Amino acid sequence: MNPIEWLFDAQLQIGTQTILWREIIGNAFGILSAVGGMRRKVWAWPIGIAGNVLLFTVFLGAVFGTPNPVNLLGQAGRQIMFIVVSIFGWVQWSTHRRGSAQAAVAPHWAGARARILLGFGLVAGTLVLTPVFRALGSFEPVWADAWIFTGSLLATYGMAKGWTEFWLIWVAVDIVGVPLLLSAGYYASAILYIFYGAFTLAGFFVWMRVQRRARRALAVDLVAARL
Repeated sequence: MNPIEWLFDAQLQIGTQTILWREIIGNAFGILSAVGGMRRKVWAWPIGIAGNVLLFTVFLGAVFGTPNPVNLLGQAGRQIMFIVVSIFGWVQWSTHRRGSAQAAVAPHWAGARARILLGFGLVAGTLVLTPVFRALGSFEPVWADAWIFTGSLLATYGMAKGWTEFWLIWVAVDIVGVPLLLSAGYYASAILYIFYGAFTLAGFFVWMRVQRRARRALAVDLVAARL
């Protein structure tokens, strides 16, 4: 059996529950990508893409004949969205990195207008996608699946732009995502979502500290320039 076949078929049995190793590995890649994002490293993007590919096959359980035959279309669809937006973020951060000796992006606030648009987009996207996902046979409650998809899109875009608020969008995604994944039987992902939720809060405060240090350094430079 080659490594790809092993990865696709390998399972972990815990009591009566069967968990796919690619669900565990895919989520582990997602957490590693978040660590890279917090440290503002370009490698966060390709690592995240690798996890997205694995999780896409996991959340289409009925399609790929996994032990958990439940389709979460929002969860599966967002993996494709992640890949597309991650390529954008990869390019954005790589371009910034070439012009700077520091990290790949400088954290900054999105601004009032962008925050309003993010909030509106999260609610509007959920309302629009809910009937679409329901018609396609997604797991109930479908609005939660739509919320997760929309929030993930906005959070990933915000990360690419360097907006510190993107961490808080992830928190909103995780609050809804954990109970949905538990009810759908994706226990490994639910447990990792709990961990990820705590991590996203830590990432938010880390980026805020980076912003404060940057402001202090700028103020010192301005004072020095006037002397």
